[in-house]
Amino acid sequence: MSKKKQLKSAGTWPSLISPEITGKLLEFSEPAWNKNSDLFWRERSSTKAEIYQYSFDKKEVIDLSPGTNVGGGIGYGGGSFTVDGDSIIYVEKGSNQLYLLSAADIQPKKITTSLCKTAAPRISPSGKYLIFIHSDGTDDTISITDIEGSSSPLPLVTGSDFYSYPRWHPDGSRLAWISWDHPNMPWDSSHLFLGELNNNPGNLPTLKDKTRIAGGKEISIVQPEFSPDGRYLSYISDQSGWWQIYILDLASGIHKQLTHTQAEHTLPPWLQDQRTYGFSNDSQWIFFTRNQAGFSSLWQVNLESGQESQINLDEDYTWLEGFAISPQNDQIALIASRGDIPHRLITVTPNGQTSVIRNSTPEVQPGNIFSLPEPVSWSDSEGNMIHGLFYPPHNPSFTDNNLPPLMIIIHSGPTRQKWAEFEPRAQFFSSRGYGVLVVNYRGSTGYGRNYRQALKRQWGVMDVEDCLSGAHFTAARGWADPDKMVLLGSSSGGLTVLQTLVTYPGVFRAGISLYGIANHLTLLENPPKFERFYSNWLLGPYPEKASVYQERSPLFSADRIRDPVAIFQGGKDPIVPLDQAEQIVGALRKNGVPHEYHLYPEEGHGFKRAENVQDFYLKADAFLRKYVMTPK
Repeated sequence: MSKKKQLKSAGTWPSLISPEITGKLLEFSEPAWNKNSDLFWRERSSTKAEIYQYSFDKKEVIDLSPGTNVGGGIGYGGGSFTVDGDSIIYVEKGSNQLYLLSAADIQPKKITTSLCKTAAPRISPSGKYLIFIHSDGTDDTISITDIEGSSSPLPLVTGSDFYSYPRWHPDGSRLAWISWDHPNMPWDSSHLFLGELNNNPGNLPTLKDKTRIAGGKEISIVQPEFSPDGRYLSYISDQSGWWQIYILDLASGIHKQLTHTQAEHTLPPWLQDQRTYGFSNDSQWIFFTRNQAGFSSLWQVNLESGQESQINLDEDYTWLEGFAISPQNDQIALIASRGDIPHRLITVTPNGQTSVIRNSTPEVQPGNIFSLPEPVSWSDSEGNMIHGLFYPPHNPSFTDNNLPPLMIIIHSGPTRQKWAEFEPRAQFFSSRGYGVLVVNYRGSTGYGRNYRQALKRQWGVMDVEDCLSGAHFTAARGWADPDKMVLLGSSSGGLTVLQTLVTYPGVFRAGISLYGIANHLTLLENPPKFERFYSNWLLGPYPEKASVYQERSPLFSADRIRDPVAIFQGGKDPIVPLDQAEQIVGALRKNGVPHEYHLYPEEGHGFKRAENVQDFYLKADAFLRKYVMTPK
């Protein structure tokens, strides 16, 4: 191919960003250090997730759990393992039980044997005990056992519907934790507790008493941490309207807000044990990540003066997550990326010097083939401000004098957010000539509590309207062809795709729904415990608002859909079951709507197998060429 740019219709550009590349990306999560400043993390390939260690002496990556599938078993996952010296406690995905992996043992040793699920293990400062979240699907507890598993787990903290972030005080005499109760989600209302422990010689410790430290109605608390010297208990609260970092002086009882910028300093706790900050070894500073308009940066704040300063990295990343700080030298481990840099596991020194530990892909492609996201905001007809990210069509080998087609990407959740990370879907389609608008509709995280809570009782309305106004905004700016617009969303985003096609038939040329919700009523039949009352908040109490559930279910208005639809579904999805896809496909078939249905029998909620991810991109690309790139 000539190096000179060729004229070719946008939407059909050949691209170096192939389905094979997007399907083989490694996923990193939960970086952690032990007391010797060895670095560990969870790494997912196509079919399993394992624990890896980086040897700084040998400069090599070591697979510590070959053949084992590691993953927290409660809710959407997270809290998969913890490390202490040479001991690693992890959750085996499948059995959902805890195992001990140590240098002294050739094979992992099973610690728990119950039918309950486990997550978020934490080893006591003495190394003798282990606390963790325990759930049978009905009752959750923070339980305790000895690290060898010779004692049956004992419920230590009970009485709430949910728990997260169990944390030991450095002296081992106290615990901190987060709890919340139905009908709330943890980003609605939650509580931070501090508990005193009884020391029972010869037996497991028990809870002596507990005190609520922070939180309450319409206040979300996340991520408690004790300072290394034991003086402070830190936490993140949205009582000011934004998730800000606070510290409690345990001796004086005085709370102090450390950060004040209107920005988010954590993520909604869909997962156990997410971390966005940590103490310096001398307990004088907190290092943290800050989310502003979907772009992340690294900062530090002095606990005494409150002085903040940004840490400028020697590599310009736009999204940072998975925070972990070394207990010896304040080196920070992060998962970092940018629009043109696939995810990397990196370390950062306090002066901003970065080192790449692990790449999610060999990065053999030139960086100039990727589109860089731009933060955008627009107003709807009532003056409400909506936010998102725009990826201009970009392929250095091609150009087109016509307006490009537009893809609207809708995130899952619905209380989530799309960030300025490396986004495979946006890159795949922008490299083929699409303008890609990622809509962070009202209800998304990242823009303060009021913005996040705006979706209350408005799911299926506000998200639809914000996607529509975003499409009109993009077209009005001359960034896309209003006659070639398409929707793509997964999970709750798939619901928004279908509901938009119901509400505004003919506006979009097509829709792509990945494991999307089609019928709220059947979804109520056996909801996961975590989301049992989430629909009450999003739609209204059932059965009092049964008519709303029906009106907002695309299935019951599927006769209004006339635009082509592609449905992609996993056969073992526990969150959005197979019958959701089967129902809407049946309605599309009955109504004669052009559609495609692609079922991946072994997939769950989200496609993980490389061959299935690749197949999705191939099928989606062919679908759009057929229905979007041809004349009406």
